[in-house]
Amino acid sequence: MTAYRRATVAALAVLLLTAACQYQGSPSRPGPSAPAGDPRAFTLVASGDVLPHMSIIEKAYTDAGGDGYDFRPMLAGVKPVVSGADLAICHMETVYGADGNYSGYPTFKSPPQVAEGLADTGYDACSTASNHTLDDGAAGIHRTLDALDRAGVRHAGSARTAEEARSPTLMRVRGAQVAHLAYTYGTNGIPLPVDRPWAVNLIDRERILADARAARQAGAEVVVVSLHWGTEWQDAPDAQQLSLGEELTAAATHGRPDIDLILGTHAHVPQAYEKVNGTWVVYGMGDQIAGTMYNHSGAVDPRGNQGTLARFTFAPPAREGGRWTVTKAEFVPQWFDLGSGRVVDLNSAITSGAGADITSVRDRIRDVVLSRGAAQDGLVMGR
Repeated sequence: MTAYRRATVAALAVLLLTAACQYQGSPSRPGPSAPAGDPRAFTLVASGDVLPHMSIIEKAYTDAGGDGYDFRPMLAGVKPVVSGADLAICHMETVYGADGNYSGYPTFKSPPQVAEGLADTGYDACSTASNHTLDDGAAGIHRTLDALDRAGVRHAGSARTAEEARSPTLMRVRGAQVAHLAYTYGTNGIPLPVDRPWAVNLIDRERILADARAARQAGAEVVVVSLHWGTEWQDAPDAQQLSLGEELTAAATHGRPDIDLILGTHAHVPQAYEKVNGTWVVYGMGDQIAGTMYNHSGAVDPRGNQGTLARFTFAPPAREGGRWTVTKAEFVPQWFDLGSGRVVDLNSAITSGAGADITSVRDRIRDVVLSRGAAQDGLVMGR
């Protein structure tokens, strides 16, 4: 369990006893790259699309012994990396259904037990803005956010009320107040509800920057933005990703960048990491959980089951009001094994004696991640 999740559990206990609750972080055991020295420093881990096709839902049913759905075994392979972070962020691409009414592509409704699996793995928060956020209308958003709340997982990108939509997701992580904001390029042509135009955040440069500045005013010292963007099945970031990444990372207020980290999803394949204007941009982390993936040519494409976990170590500024800086940037290659129905930490599996096939998958992911020169800026493959 991450430091933030342990703090949340403690806060809920206080709520029950005193009717007052605060999210306060506390130091956890160091993760693989946890900083030594300043106790305010923290590690952040993020991962790509959780996209339960029907084959995934059926596997979770089998893993639960035919009684409900259990997504914990699927994610167990990356639990050490996720739970070892002080703050862990996932991307919940689909909405949740109810009473067994679940479906896969093209209109997704996932079992709410996904939230329990994410929480057990150590995720503290999820972005929920995607092209599938409106697959079941406002009811789907309500069920999804309600289930995440019950599991103790924070969320950003969709909302049940206008007030919730206006409020940044703020989390106390060790010594930092972290804001998480999330947006999507669109909703597959499904219009926003007329009476709920705030139901899901759409990508708009000025809106994103206004929200980031508002989060700063609300006390955020680190602003993390999740973007559901890019061109599906394209290894390289597209023109919009490059231009928007440039614009967002260039924006600053009183000399301080408005955004500290950008995390990308949607393309279904791993994409490059790049430091832009001094800020790390992960163009695409690929899929974390997905069934058999077919590309635009209709062919099975194994890249759709490849991804990365991004891990960044943030250290506090030397002076009050300065920028928190990334002192270590890492990526951990992962793969969803369709045969076993498990997420695999590729480096861990290779160390344990996996064969050449899995090594070639790891190496392909590494080459894509480093394709825009991130190694020169210090990005390394973590374990």
